[in-house]
Amino acid sequence: MKISLKLIFTLLLAILFLVGASVLLSRYFEQYTSEFIDHDIYSEYLSEERRVFVRLPKGYDSQKSYPLIIKSDGNFNLSRWHETVATQSEKKLIEDSIIVAIPNLFWVDTRNRDLVPPYARKDVQIEARPSTENSPEIFGKADLFLSFIEKELIPFIENEYSINDNRVLSGFSAGGSFVLYTIVTKPELFTGYFAFSPAAWYDKSVVVSEFKNGLNKVAGKPLFLYLSLGGAENEIITGSFKGLLSAIDSNAPKNFHSVHSYSEGAGHVDNPFISVPLALEAYYKFRADKI
Repeated sequence: MKISLKLIFTLLLAILFLVGASVLLSRYFEQYTSEFIDHDIYSEYLSEERRVFVRLPKGYDSQKSYPLIIKSDGNFNLSRWHETVATQSEKKLIEDSIIVAIPNLFWVDTRNRDLVPPYARKDVQIEARPSTENSPEIFGKADLFLSFIEKELIPFIENEYSINDNRVLSGFSAGGSFVLYTIVTKPELFTGYFAFSPAAWYDKSVVVSEFKNGLNKVAGKPLFLYLSLGGAENEIITGSFKGLLSAIDSNAPKNFHSVHSYSEGAGHVDNPFISVPLALEAYYKFRADKI
């Protein structure tokens, strides 16, 4: 029995389609679902539905109130956060907390759009973007994402779960730049801010200069910032990181407390994994001393 080339070609296409669909489905479940509780929230500010992953403390009791940790990096290191919070709270080093992780949209690349500050819209990669991809519509809308968090996500969490005023915002890379943007835009929204390997180098380190100029806005209640950098990260990121430390030294008010660390030998992606337990321990030491 002869098999036509057309049939072979059709079968090959079908196989490729099934393999592609399987890979896509696997990525969907990996990136856009979690081992915890998933909620979908429609955002008027973003004009889209956003998913969040909610990790509850062991033995969660709605009659008690818990600290809140919001992380802007979805499933990235979410297991690390869960295991660290569980372990450290069992040791009484920190309080067990509700963790809310926000993934990027799956079908659309929204990370740079959501996390890059409005004043950093040009070159959001080490290599400049092509002019055809250099539109403010693609990125630089952290102001809208912050409104989503402040006016839609947090009220939703307050309505669904029992949280207290101990609140942390954490982000990695572009998420780190969002943390820096938030702390000088809405400093009262959180008591702790963690920025791991922050992408503060956009547009000749405009994030650094805006952070420096905005530090006078954080006068008031005690605030905490944890900054970390991998020891093996590139010179551009390292230079902007040093700029952030200099800005804190020169412009930070007395109520502003910061800790920084270098993860020896760690690259950009490795540093957050190392930083999570260090940041939490430093934050709770700050709370014991200042709050």
